[in-house]
Amino acid sequence: MAYTCWGDPLALHVVVCVHGLTRQGRDFDLLAQALVARADHPLRVICPDVVGRGQSDWLAQSEGYQLPQYAADMAAMLAQLHTQAPVQTLDWVGTSMGGLIGMVVAGQPDFPSPCAVRRLVLNDVGPAVSWVAIERMKTYVGQTGRFASLQEAAQALCAVSQSFGPHTPQAWLALSAPMVKTQADGSLCLHYDPAIGEPLRAMTEAQAQGAQAVLWQIYDEISAQTLLLRGQQSDLLTSETAQAMCLRGPHATLVEWAGIGHAPTLIAQDQIQTVADFLLAP
Repeated sequence: MAYTCWGDPLALHVVVCVHGLTRQGRDFDLLAQALVARADHPLRVICPDVVGRGQSDWLAQSEGYQLPQYAADMAAMLAQLHTQAPVQTLDWVGTSMGGLIGMVVAGQPDFPSPCAVRRLVLNDVGPAVSWVAIERMKTYVGQTGRFASLQEAAQALCAVSQSFGPHTPQAWLALSAPMVKTQADGSLCLHYDPAIGEPLRAMTEAQAQGAQAVLWQIYDEISAQTLLLRGQQSDLLTSETAQAMCLRGPHATLVEWAGIGHAPTLIAQDQIQTVADFLLAP
């Protein structure tokens, strides 16, 4: 599993930023740089490419593309980081799938981590993922495409990512560039294993409801101070689920943004400021 490290590689304070289902760790470039610049102490920001995405290897068996494998990989990564320099303070920023992984890491008292998660940012995700959103994702996850240029790939990504909210063409191009790779014939395709979508497509509504029950149990065990971010038009994190997350478990603090669905990209200055203020507060 590859990751990008920003800041001081020996810092005792580590922030792990984990991306959504089809994305990769470079989504957090601007947030990571801002956190390092604003911190009044050495900071290590780690942005992994979850297995099957970006620069990380692909799994031989597609059924491994699920939360237990992802969480185990994070435990191995944290152990490696701890050998490089002690991890004494651990914070987590997770967008969508990355937030689900964060809940597993933070909500299991026996999770093999150098230390407990201190502060947790859940970006547009909770224990209950709406079935409408799952059905929407089934329509495009695994379709890695074939593009003649980065601009064409960016346009295709934009078409399935309208809910991310408004972005300038330059910002969208920067978000899209790490998302593609060059094939043998010179064309481009999305930089992830198409098989990551197979467990999602195999999921039934009954299975999704069973998973939600388990995730609520995990959420209720979280002791980390928790910030919940939500796009007001999100179809994945409903308003009802968000309100419930504020009333149970870690009693998350909710911040919502208008004109955005699933999920805020955390590159706008107001979004970066919100996350930085939370993570870097005394």
